[in-house]
Amino acid sequence: MKKLYLLFFTLMLLLACSSEGSNTPFITDDDQGGIPPVDNTAGLTFNPCENGFADIYPCDGYDLLRLIPLSVMQANDANDIWGWTDTTNNREYAIIGLDNGTGFIDITEDDNIRYLGKLPTATVASPWRDIKVFQDHAFIVSEASGHGMQVFDLRRLRNVGDEPQTFTADARYTGFGNAHNVVINELTGFAYAVGTDRNDAFLGGAHFVDIQNPQNPIGVGGYADNGYTHDAQVINYIGPDPDYQGSEIFIGSNENEFIIADITDKDNPMGIATMQYNNLEYTHQGWFTEDQRFFILGDELDEVRLGFDSRTLVFDFTDLDNPVLHTTYLGPTPAIDHNGYVNGDSFYLANYTAGMRVIDISDIANRTMTETGFFDTFPQSNGASFDGVWSVYPYFESGKIVISDINSGLFVIRESL
Repeated sequence: MKKLYLLFFTLMLLLACSSEGSNTPFITDDDQGGIPPVDNTAGLTFNPCENGFADIYPCDGYDLLRLIPLSVMQANDANDIWGWTDTTNNREYAIIGLDNGTGFIDITEDDNIRYLGKLPTATVASPWRDIKVFQDHAFIVSEASGHGMQVFDLRRLRNVGDEPQTFTADARYTGFGNAHNVVINELTGFAYAVGTDRNDAFLGGAHFVDIQNPQNPIGVGGYADNGYTHDAQVINYIGPDPDYQGSEIFIGSNENEFIIADITDKDNPMGIATMQYNNLEYTHQGWFTEDQRFFILGDELDEVRLGFDSRTLVFDFTDLDNPVLHTTYLGPTPAIDHNGYVNGDSFYLANYTAGMRVIDISDIANRTMTETGFFDTFPQSNGASFDGVWSVYPYFESGKIVISDINSGLFVIRESL
């Protein structure tokens, strides 16, 4: 079964073919049944990183606070992860994508990390689900046929009793069906669904959705000029290129290239540049450094097909019309790189079987990148397979980091004191 699953995963990654959903732009969601009682206390609790291990998990500089296994969340696989902080009380929550829905976990108290419940998938199960947050609402898409975008009011997590609960969505947008990912620019109040059906109105490119009223999302066009976009980042540009100061810039990872577009005018988005690179296999996902000069990009299939150790490419975006390769970083294992996020001078890389790797990028301008720590959720191997860490969320003020592991569930970790 494992081999069949990995074959299915790889084929779907390359083809990303799912059905398109209803043309109705906005509907409310219905209740989808209850969750049977589960043991909410199952899973590992605090284990410090000592002598290179936290319990059975290899580590360097990061302690395990809690593992909530898939069995507790009644799921077969995990995928994406994101986070929300309730600014009224500073409570912190992990939001984890599962094959059959989205799980919500209160991680505020070290000794009382609690699985609160699940929002079931809008249609059918899928190994792919993605979540982002805006104005105290979670926005959830999936490769599941006809899924659209679920909207969930996270403030409902403040008073959850008799956990775990089965939640219902507060709204559901169906201007697209399947989507691989959703990107949100919190400064403008727009969501960008990408990786939709390749034959839809935007050819699998970006769907623009106005979410300024979170429970009434409105489709306002899209961008199709470069075809299918697998993943993206959208920013209000403050980087070094004077030609685009203040513009809303879209950087898409489009399988065989990355693309840069100015999407400030939703009625007239304009392409800026496209770029390929040597040994390109699958342009997957990237993230800006905080000064917006450098873009750190991962190619998901180069380790599998070309035998590289984990390869991360860094591009200099000083001139958005002419991006150039700045440097290449090779990790210490042959594991596949997946999603990576920048927080300050650190790059947090979801590195599949090699776990979460933390890389110092403070001297990236001089082409220096140094691994400073890791937490390996998949101790079985560091090989080039689609097991282990899917993604990581490193933005909680408390310093806690949440990791989604495909095979095991949710890990809550923190840098060792």
